[in-house]
Amino acid sequence: MALAGRPGPRPHHPYSQDSAEPPAPRGPGEPAAPSSAARSRQSAHPPEDDVDLEALVSDMSASLESLYAACSMQSDTTPLRQNGQHSRDQPPPSGAKPAPPQASPQQKVQRSQPVHILAARRLQEEDQQFKTSSLPAIPNPFPELCGTESPPALTSGSLPPSQATATQDVRVFSEDGTCKVVETPVDMTARDLCQLLAHRSHCVDDNSWALVEHHLHLGLERCLEDHELVVQVQTTMASESKFLFRKNYAKYEFFKNPANFFPEQMVTWCQQSNGGQTQLLQNFLNSSSCPEIQGFLHVKEMGRKSWKKLYLCLRRSGLYCSTKGSSKEPRHLQLLADLEDGSVFSLISGRKQYSAPTDFGFCIKPNKVLHESKELRLLCAEDEQSRTCWMTAFRLLKYGMLLYQSYRVPQQRKASLSPFSTPVRSVSENSLVAMDFSGQTGRVIDNPAEAQSAALEEGHAWRVRSRGKRSTRMNALGSQSPLHPSNLSAVIHRTQHWFHGRITREESHRIIKQQGLVDGLFLLRDSQSNPKAFVLTLCHHQKIKNFQILPCEDDGQVFFSLDDGNTKFSDLIQLVDFYQLNKGVLPCKLKHHCVRVAL
Repeated sequence: MALAGRPGPRPHHPYSQDSAEPPAPRGPGEPAAPSSAARSRQSAHPPEDDVDLEALVSDMSASLESLYAACSMQSDTTPLRQNGQHSRDQPPPSGAKPAPPQASPQQKVQRSQPVHILAARRLQEEDQQFKTSSLPAIPNPFPELCGTESPPALTSGSLPPSQATATQDVRVFSEDGTCKVVETPVDMTARDLCQLLAHRSHCVDDNSWALVEHHLHLGLERCLEDHELVVQVQTTMASESKFLFRKNYAKYEFFKNPANFFPEQMVTWCQQSNGGQTQLLQNFLNSSSCPEIQGFLHVKEMGRKSWKKLYLCLRRSGLYCSTKGSSKEPRHLQLLADLEDGSVFSLISGRKQYSAPTDFGFCIKPNKVLHESKELRLLCAEDEQSRTCWMTAFRLLKYGMLLYQSYRVPQQRKASLSPFSTPVRSVSENSLVAMDFSGQTGRVIDNPAEAQSAALEEGHAWRVRSRGKRSTRMNALGSQSPLHPSNLSAVIHRTQHWFHGRITREESHRIIKQQGLVDGLFLLRDSQSNPKAFVLTLCHHQKIKNFQILPCEDDGQVFFSLDDGNTKFSDLIQLVDFYQLNKGVLPCKLKHHCVRVAL
């Protein structure tokens, strides 16, 4: 029978023991031992029915302490934080008392806190590192793939936001209306984009390609300078504007022939300049000098349709007009446009759109103007040479040495040609020599002129033999072969870039002007007056001239001639090749041909 006041049977505890062990010795930081009254109360209960909680806690603490000591031997002696990370070389927070050197396991590990996986993983990694450190080091066969300085691949997520999104789509149009969208970096210049487009279009990059800023609604266009940033220029363009990919042979022609661009009567100097035309470009490029371009121009009044002829003066500080005749006194000069705030454009259809008095119009467009033409400073010259002089001087005074550096870059590249820029001759070609087999024994031709003459004779003999074979085949078949020389001479020129087919005289002149009024620029087209004839359109001294190519017959064969039959050619390709080497009846040699490329 149970005693009064004795508690009933307790529920079974998972950690209960049949016999209690003596308590383990306590450290100085542990709580004091229970009093004698507590011991008497504990001895009153039989050991087999009661559980010694203190012994149980002591046993659990001892086991946890041994586990903690084993883990600390493998890891560093530095204790772990509650988040599982090491706190090496970090002082304890201010206000916290330093822990005693020998603390109880109850203070070190608390059962109420969860075990952190990060700390366990860190211990495993250090243990693995400790085990592999004793192995011999194996060299990495591909260090470039594992280096941190140059990773093998970069994704958009691995780059900073400013670099990952530093591109913009730019739409570029060709002369025939085809368009290509190019993903352009913000730091790409117009020269770099032209090289890219020429490479993708399989064109020869002869440093004459240009990117044209075309404003159809304003009737303006200009060629971007090679150093200008394409994306930056696009921000100043309206939605109706576009870029054109076109040839411009006159881009740096003024560096080669400055006398053709700057007439003496239009150029003056604030100081006495010695050397004349030889020092002309140096004075323009020198920022300390003060060249001036002066002359009369037609100026369109702001907000009106009327034009007024005024005396203008172009300096480094801007474009000025004189309010009193041709006086250049400071009190008579009025500022019309600033060079830094705008760019110079040529008028596409000045007479039709702006009622210009001549066809040689240009304007200074501020960068902030997008749609309205009221703030455009419209100007008009008397001839093409005057307009070219004003526009070239504007570019030189605004950009200066940047233009000269862009002009010198292609020449410096030619000095150090890469193996991919010019055709590489094979070893077999380099080992070939010119031989003469006309005698009984062959001999080596040492004279270069004789070797060239022998090559021409051999080529002529080969053409004669090939014609004889074709005529024999035609007679055997009883009908004319489609590859007969008469048929080839009539159509073979249509595969050339310099032939533009059935275009009008005005269209041919417009193409010549767009691609630069330089000496030797030409194209061929069908004649409008004679269906069997052709026309050679040529530029000389900034003037466009037309020469008719007439067919003539000799011994039943058709030839083409420019000089009434004195010089005959079997096809137009031979005619162009001849006048590229010889001036003949033309005012100059054929140097550059107008070309249109489809993107």
